[in-house]
Amino acid sequence: MNKNISIIGSGFSALAASCYLARDGYNVTIFEKNKTIGGRARQLNKDGFTFDIGPTWYWMPDVFERFFSDFNKTPEDYFTLEKLNPAYSVYFGKDDYITIEDTLDKICAAFEKEEKGSSKKLKKFIKSAQNNYEVAIKDLVYRPGVSPFELVTPVTMKKINQFFGTIKKDVRREFKNDRLAMILEFPVLFLGAKPDNTPSFYSFMNYADFGIGTFHPKKGMYQVILAMETLAKSLGVTIKTENSIDKIIVDKGKATGIISNKTIYKSDIILSGADYHHTETLLDSKYVQYSEKYWEKKIFAPSSLLFYVGFDKKLKNVNHHTLFFDVDFDVHAKDIYDTPKWPENPLFYASFPSITDVHAAPKGKEAGIFLIPLAPGLEDTSELRELYFNKIIDRFEMLTSQTVKKNIIFKKSFCVNDFVNDYNSYKGNAYGMANTLLQTAFLRPKLKSKKVNNLYFTGQLTVPGPGVPPSLISGKLVAELIKKHHSN
Repeated sequence: MNKNISIIGSGFSALAASCYLARDGYNVTIFEKNKTIGGRARQLNKDGFTFDIGPTWYWMPDVFERFFSDFNKTPEDYFTLEKLNPAYSVYFGKDDYITIEDTLDKICAAFEKEEKGSSKKLKKFIKSAQNNYEVAIKDLVYRPGVSPFELVTPVTMKKINQFFGTIKKDVRREFKNDRLAMILEFPVLFLGAKPDNTPSFYSFMNYADFGIGTFHPKKGMYQVILAMETLAKSLGVTIKTENSIDKIIVDKGKATGIISNKTIYKSDIILSGADYHHTETLLDSKYVQYSEKYWEKKIFAPSSLLFYVGFDKKLKNVNHHTLFFDVDFDVHAKDIYDTPKWPENPLFYASFPSITDVHAAPKGKEAGIFLIPLAPGLEDTSELRELYFNKIIDRFEMLTSQTVKKNIIFKKSFCVNDFVNDYNSYKGNAYGMANTLLQTAFLRPKLKSKKVNNLYFTGQLTVPGPGVPPSLISGKLVAELIKKHHSN
């Protein structure tokens, strides 16, 4: 008889796991608390505008290809992918920006224009980053974090120093130009930690950026979620929305079911793709693996203040992805990681998908997404949100030499309280737990519960870490672990 698996949540990792488990013969049911699936990767539709609420960057296309190929499919079977050119631009002052285009040669030319001799250093840096990428993405990140020995291979032993150096030291050693250094430090922010707290080995993110490039799925990132939903359902997965979980039932140390909307669902195996900390609050205290002190001591990736804005005109001097690094990076980073508080002068990021995608906004109009990274757990009020919207829009107008305030049709915000309410996110974090040296691989929360048999976890708080590609990988890893322990 096939075993019944209940999966909590429907984000990337949960959907990925559901596909692998259903393919392997398990009866899989997904329980999602919100009206729509996707976890943090939901979509907002308003007045003809379409916004990705969560992830907006499509990096590491090979990871997506590897996922779909496991089911004899390709991403192109479900959605159309476009490589962005330019990938993004970075503002440092009024009308002062560096554009990152779609090939390494073009990027080298931009570096050389900024600092003579830097292109040669960049090629060397990216070559090393590519080697790390091949080791990491083709091998290391596909390991379940069960044992420290997973990291010990002939290849990784040669790279041992890179686990003790930092991205910041490596970059600043080679690149004296502050602007170029900041661009090279930017990709590791996706890992949720400061460059001076991120191991050198993670330079593979620079290869993902400059070597592979930035892509956009037509109609937005949510198309990937819809693709995974289609695949999951074709494999027999049942998805129940508006089904929040009240409790995980444990009998004699073994998970036997869940209670959702006051209904008991008996299960042979429980897999949570929801927030790890929250999931453990659904257990009786004796079954909790990680204490409140444990979570308090961990370095979490930032939360975010996001604005989804409809403009009644097309905007100038911006790209699909645009970063605003016109203020002190280190000061803002301290306000996130060292002494958590609302930053006085925040860096911010803006995405205008309608520049690339006609489906994102009505003709002649622009869809804008603005993001300010914040420390998790901060006070979140409507007054603070409005204050910071005005701060960044005033700067945006000045830096890009245009007026836009009077062209706003609507704006909707999303911040710490929403991450807690919508996703049960610990302290309202947006990306999970940072990938620092002491929070890498086997040092992250485990895929398998140590205290409850038949209870498993997946997602950005466990291995391999934060981000969309790692979440896809996490779903595969936990499915393989379940199969290993519970073969039909």
